[in-house]
Amino acid sequence: MKLHYFKYELPFQYPFSISGGRTKTHQPTLVVVLEMGNWFGVGEAPAIAYYNITVDEMIADIEKHKTLIEKFAFTDPERYWHYLHHLLPNNPFLVCALDMAGWDLYGKMKKAPLYQIWNTQWQNLPSTDYTIGIDTIDKMVEKMKAKPWPIYKIKLGTHEDIEIVTALRKHTDAALRIDANAGWTVEEALHKIPLLKELGVQMIEQPLAKDNWDGMKILFEKSPLPLFADESSVFEQDVEKCHHHFHGINIKLTKCSGITPALRMIKQARQLNMQVMMGCMNESSIGSAAIANFLPQLDIVDMDGPLLLTNDLATGLQIEPSVITLHQPYGLGITPSLN
Repeated sequence: MKLHYFKYELPFQYPFSISGGRTKTHQPTLVVVLEMGNWFGVGEAPAIAYYNITVDEMIADIEKHKTLIEKFAFTDPERYWHYLHHLLPNNPFLVCALDMAGWDLYGKMKKAPLYQIWNTQWQNLPSTDYTIGIDTIDKMVEKMKAKPWPIYKIKLGTHEDIEIVTALRKHTDAALRIDANAGWTVEEALHKIPLLKELGVQMIEQPLAKDNWDGMKILFEKSPLPLFADESSVFEQDVEKCHHHFHGINIKLTKCSGITPALRMIKQARQLNMQVMMGCMNESSIGSAAIANFLPQLDIVDMDGPLLLTNDLATGLQIEPSVITLHQPYGLGITPSLN
């Protein structure tokens, strides 16, 4: 098996801002390709600053361990993930990219899309939301009007949260979801969530700091809206922690270290009667296609990365307001266009 990698800076259509004053104009991302005989698999891991893993650090780990990554006798992706997990214990982002490439490779070897390999059918699929990042109220309204969509995810965590949603609601009847990105206190959340429900909001993602479990227990008991964990739900061991603190979990493939652990997280969440959301980290169509294969298993999905970026790295994934389509028959379901 041979490993190739590519580094990209993908520009956003608009500067992307979330709570805490974090703004970026480009999404750094790493793409890996595993080549074996006539087959190849592709995977992606975007770098997120507040998780302290950069593309350059992922590349440094590749160069350090490239021989061992390539020498594995690949037969199935789950065994490969376990191998990578122990080889690269401090770099879940890189493990995700390689695990994704392993699953893509496996699907092509088996001549089947991943969702079929997982014994699911392409039906009862949730539609993705479209994210409106924090900005001035007028600019957020402008962004929404420029992209008519049936579901919007609104980034909040400001002193104008209610004013923002009130202004947006005047211009749309679409479903609204809120992501506070850990930007509220308990008191702010208890005040804002009932008002947001009156404005037709469906759910709240990560209202409090990721380790504020006492506060989340209070919100879980009092919130009139479902609460989903994001920053509080990173790895498999976090699912149990979120039980009775959140109504659902948001799984990010890059954070949890790939497709393989995500499958186990979904199973665990269902056993705990929790809802399951899968979110993106502004991946291109490569990483977004991996999310798409999970659609039959999800209640909610946020996979609008290709809609927010001006450049893409693959073809074959089509995201429309009410339907998501994969046009290639095997593996992830896309064709990479790398250079």
